[in-house]
Amino acid sequence: MEQRRWQKNYQEGVAKEIDPERYQSLNDLLTHSIAQFPDLPSFRNMGHNLTYAELDILTKKFSHYLQTTLNLKKGERIAIMLPNLLQYPVALFGALRAGLVVVNVNPLYTPRELANLINDSGANSIVILANFTHKLADIKIDNIIITELGDLLPPLKKTLVNFVVKYIKRLVPKYNLPKNIKFLNVLKYGDDEKYLKPKIKPNDLAFLQYTGGTTGEPKGAMLTHRNMLANVEQVFAFLSPSLNVGEETIVTALPMYHIFALTTNCLTFIKFGANNLLITNPRDMASFMKTLQKNKFTAITGVNTLFSALVHSAKFKKINFQYLKMAFGGGMAVQSKTASRWKDITGVPLLEGYGLTESSPVICINPFSLTERRGVGLPVPSTDIRLADDGVLWVKGPQVMQGYWQRPEQTNLILQDGWLNTGDIAEIDDDGFVHIVDRQKDLILVSGFNVYPNEVEDILTQHDKINDAAVVGVADGEHGEKV
Repeated sequence: MEQRRWQKNYQEGVAKEIDPERYQSLNDLLTHSIAQFPDLPSFRNMGHNLTYAELDILTKKFSHYLQTTLNLKKGERIAIMLPNLLQYPVALFGALRAGLVVVNVNPLYTPRELANLINDSGANSIVILANFTHKLADIKIDNIIITELGDLLPPLKKTLVNFVVKYIKRLVPKYNLPKNIKFLNVLKYGDDEKYLKPKIKPNDLAFLQYTGGTTGEPKGAMLTHRNMLANVEQVFAFLSPSLNVGEETIVTALPMYHIFALTTNCLTFIKFGANNLLITNPRDMASFMKTLQKNKFTAITGVNTLFSALVHSAKFKKINFQYLKMAFGGGMAVQSKTASRWKDITGVPLLEGYGLTESSPVICINPFSLTERRGVGLPVPSTDIRLADDGVLWVKGPQVMQGYWQRPEQTNLILQDGWLNTGDIAEIDDDGFVHIVDRQKDLILVSGFNVYPNEVEDILTQHDKINDAAVVGVADGEHGEKV
């Protein structure tokens, strides 16, 4: 085992150990931040802020409705299929406050992928954007809560946005789900004053976060409140010397249903009392640029694809970066060319971290005192790493998952005595910086998202005129890899 020699290279002020049970649950973390920062904005989207006090009321209303009208019990699973909207944190924390287990769903999933996830997780409820509701046509699920894009915006703007999306841009396909529940009705009939706080223990499940792991079959990583809180504390410890509580605004362009943005942006910056600037569609570069121009953002996270798109935008060079303190890349390798151009334009280094869904996700971060990144950085506090004889990196810490949902055999393949097999070939230099050499997995990483060759091959060979198929990933300058 490595003897944590990397800790001597921590930025001054970074704790070497964290307390994974500082809070008993993610709900306690939220409650603490609400009490500390009631009047500060917690999330901002389409020009509208949601304060911490407003977040408190809305999440309690949402939770009360789930507990009483829908009669959902602690430990039941609820799927959330939303892009970055104000509705996401309301649904997320509303579900967690009811003691439910959140199953995050990529809105780009096909009906087949969605059905597999719903069936595997046993989720009996879903919160979904109207734009994607048609995918539920052939899926049996008890409770369907539907929201429209502008539902949490001020009344006039809400009406305008929802009208344009539905009738002008025609982005809401027709659907026939007679028993659906309107998101706004959930908030209307939920009562924040009657919300019942369940007793949640640190080792209770908080998320089933689906991932391909070290094989191509998507599996639900069982992440407890303790796992997620530990990683929040670890990331918070690493960022604290560079950021100020109650003063930060972070650009959240990577979707929060992705474990990277969920932990580093949504949860960690809740602890900072920060404002999450939610970007619903970062591919709409014109709108994205306007948002960046109008807001004094101090931090940004993303994948290489996002940063590459930004530095190649002419308008990006005209943005005022005087408030920017931190730029952090993860989810896929940050390319040297992208990092160099980013620093030339913004004056702030684009540093890289490393993690896996199975580790909540952060394992390593580059210290923000560095002017240039070194590999994927140093292991975060309270984390141990070692290299096996074949060069594969193993990690141990309070952020490591409990296992894969209903898959004990596959769990045993990568979890041994608390050690997690990352499946990645790595090197550790003399100062403890980790360098990822190669991926042991066969999966293809497109813009930070896993594409599983076996699944694609399976679909292709269902075509009458295809006898056999092989799917591989090739290098791509924009997306990291392409199929």
